[in-house]
Amino acid sequence: MKILLLTKKNFWCDEVKNFLLTHFEEHNIKIYSSNEKYKKIPEEILKEEGDLLISFLSPWIIPATLLKKFELAINFHPGPPEYPGTGCYNFALYEEAKEYGVTCHFITEKVDAGPIIKVIRFPILQTETVKSLRNKALSYLLVLFFDIMSKIINGEKLVPSGEQWKRKAFTRKDLEELCRITPNMTKDEVIKRIKATYYPDMPGAYVELFGKRFYYKCEQ
Repeated sequence: MKILLLTKKNFWCDEVKNFLLTHFEEHNIKIYSSNEKYKKIPEEILKEEGDLLISFLSPWIIPATLLKKFELAINFHPGPPEYPGTGCYNFALYEEAKEYGVTCHFITEKVDAGPIIKVIRFPILQTETVKSLRNKALSYLLVLFFDIMSKIINGEKLVPSGEQWKRKAFTRKDLEELCRITPNMTKDEVIKRIKATYYPDMPGAYVELFGKRFYYKCEQ
């Protein structure tokens, strides 16, 4: 089986790489990883072809031209069907969701819209932060990856579970709008947006003055 993995560079993604290298022939595995978001997919990736394309936190949107070169293409999304697209952790916290989850689905040209294979759900704690929810979700996503890949190794056919996406995928623009703080917002709304977008050492909630953005920094 020829496998293409598109992923990031972090602990969870390293575990995914190690799993593939343990259970499949190394010469049949191609891995591309990057932490740069919103970049055009490299031309060298578009030349790949094979049996299985795996997107695990891929920073690239996968075009139809590449999907056509693989018999099976699956994505591991770090959010449940209620939160497709960018900023899934942020919108779940902003909407004060009681439950979260991770999703494996078939990849289609439209982002986070393909038939859902499996979802693992878990509760969101009142004390949850973006960082804690992210770390928890990525741990569950790794478990989901192991489960789905075990089925593939055992020759089981992946089929849609019947679960449906609940809305259109959130975009980068949607997330930027969630981060925006304006003078007409109530104190509760400002606090809510800060909680939903704050992540250490990363841009989050901001105010804009004279064309410049000023970002919130948590006091220690």
